[in-house]
Amino acid sequence: MKTIYLNQEFIEMPDCVATIGVFDGVHLGHQRLIGMMAAKAREQQRSSMVITFDRQPQQLFDPAYHPQLLTTLEEKESIISQMGIDFLVVLPFTHELAALTAGAFMRQILWEQLHVRTLVIGYDNRFGKNRAEGFDDYVRYGQQIGMQVLRGDAEMMANGKKAVSSSVIRELLTENGDVALMPQYLTRNYALTGHIVSGEHIGHQLGFPTANLSPDSSDKLIPAAGAYAVWAYVEGESQRRPAMMNIGTRPTFDGSHQTLEVNILHFDGDLYEKKVTVSFVERLRPERRFESPEDLTAQLHRDRSQVEQLLKER
Repeated sequence: MKTIYLNQEFIEMPDCVATIGVFDGVHLGHQRLIGMMAAKAREQQRSSMVITFDRQPQQLFDPAYHPQLLTTLEEKESIISQMGIDFLVVLPFTHELAALTAGAFMRQILWEQLHVRTLVIGYDNRFGKNRAEGFDDYVRYGQQIGMQVLRGDAEMMANGKKAVSSSVIRELLTENGDVALMPQYLTRNYALTGHIVSGEHIGHQLGFPTANLSPDSSDKLIPAAGAYAVWAYVEGESQRRPAMMNIGTRPTFDGSHQTLEVNILHFDGDLYEKKVTVSFVERLRPERRFESPEDLTAQLHRDRSQVEQLLKER
């Protein structure tokens, strides 16, 4: 897959079948839409293309907005690259781009610059100035320039209760830390990447040395506070390591700010300043205040036993 960051320079592109969207999370619904587009590209013997943006559109109009991303742009690129797609095009979401009507965007960007000849869009996707127009309008504009426009169906979970959407996934993660459901929605575990920074060494005092993880992106969604069973992937190592992670403010010690602490089981190496990715498997319990450090230590021993059993089964 070739990634293209679109700018003012002319890019010679082959005729393509494309889909467009923010694709935050690249979840099951996104994957099926991208698969539909790729199948259409094979049918038409054309290149396949995923078009996305360098930021969430809301960030352009409100610089203070933190979108709680399910995937950073780097993660999104990595996931899509494994789907057999020819091109990933990243559009800089600027005021000039936001001002284009849907018709002008389709003609100037999709047709003329990117050579999109067939466009496959999500069932509820809207683009163009103020997102004022819909699928029938896109079909009409496409007919005017010779572009076929198709629409994917609403993708439902197997139980038929909730549509697969980025907003539903965010709700599951932030309200109850439902990380165990993520393989159903994302087809993979939810993951968080950061670097290890210096902490207060409370874990060492309790006999559970922890590494403080500082996320690489301040916009990345942090699951609900609590203790989790996770896999840890340490920079420079090929193996994954079983670990337990605590997200919260350490109320037993009257903490006031959120920390992300990882205890990698049976690991004695130095993690300081290393890059670590944690892959969430299951939430063990919510965060709570313990009556004493001894009570907390006893709970941590129970947590460790539960983590070892859970990850052994996985």
